[in-house]
Amino acid sequence: MENNYTVKVNNSSEFNFDQDHLNELNAVKEKASVYHILNEHKALTAEVTHKDFDERLYTIRLNNNIYKVKIDTPLDQMIKELGFSVGSSKKQNDIKAPMPGIIIGIEVNEGDCIKEGDTLLILEAMKMENAILSTIDATVKSIKVKAGDKVEKNKLLIELE
Repeated sequence: MENNYTVKVNNSSEFNFDQDHLNELNAVKEKASVYHILNEHKALTAEVTHKDFDERLYTIRLNNNIYKVKIDTPLDQMIKELGFSVGSSKKQNDIKAPMPGIIIGIEVNEGDCIKEGDTLLILEAMKMENAILSTIDATVKSIKVKAGDKVEKNKLLIELE
């Protein structure tokens, strides 16, 4: 996997950077979230005013101009190519099938209190067992499948509250 990053600015301009570009970047951290940058013999001051790491969204003040920046890492790009979503599952109470497969085990019951990272069910897909994990601390509201069910991608499996 190549280290290519896609950066979208203000949801309109898109740029691609590889590791060589990043190595050539002349930026010095002055203090928390403030950077001094030299670009084409011009000095710039950049301040990160807002960060949303899960969504890879940042608000940056660059010489008194405000920019909304979205960064897709190589892993983010691969996940999107495979048809999965990046980051959004952390904020959802609906657990959906990430791919077609067969439910071979359900590890929770309705009403169970669960923690982020707990195994909810096991989905067999492409001859591999995939543990579907909770992305939040929650209570199991309802289970929409049973062991042996065949499911399609994006089928609702479990509702959390």
